Amino acid sequence: MNKKIISLFCVLFVSLSMFSQVDKIVGRWKTIDDKDGSTKSIVLIFKATNGKYYGKVEKLFKNPDKKCTECEGSNKDKAVLGMVVVNGMTEKEGTLSGGTILDPNNGKVYRCSMTYDAKTGNLDVRGSLDKFGMIGRTQVWVREK
Repeated sequence: MNKKIISLFCVLFVSLSMFSQVDKIVGRWKTIDDKDGSTKSIVLIFKATNGKYYGKVEKLFKNPDKKCTECEGSNKDKAVLGMVVVNGMTEKEGTLSGGTILDPNNGKVYRCSMTYDAKTGNLDVRGSLDKFGMIGRTQVWVREK
């Protein structure tokens, strides 16, 4: 019986710690330009009523009137400001994955995963071409204060 209680406690502890990791992902994040290190935008990560997570561009620093001229479909020639660029993410093992991220600079949509880095307080955002995340790149987003 003692082993069962300890096992239950461990499962609850791991579940709560994973939930708290995802909880830390929700909020406002600064996206950083890989070339010069400047802040490009602020993206709000939020949980929708359908239980999935999304990200909406709340502020553009360099060109606030920028349009997504390279986008296809409903985002074609729409303002990047206010655009939902992170779509359909689901929580799994303390990370968000299974969704997509749109790069408004080239109009391409990539598979996406997000992990909160507890050591730095930053968000590791991985965009990839394959479902395993092998072919792609990771950007570090910084929490907006």
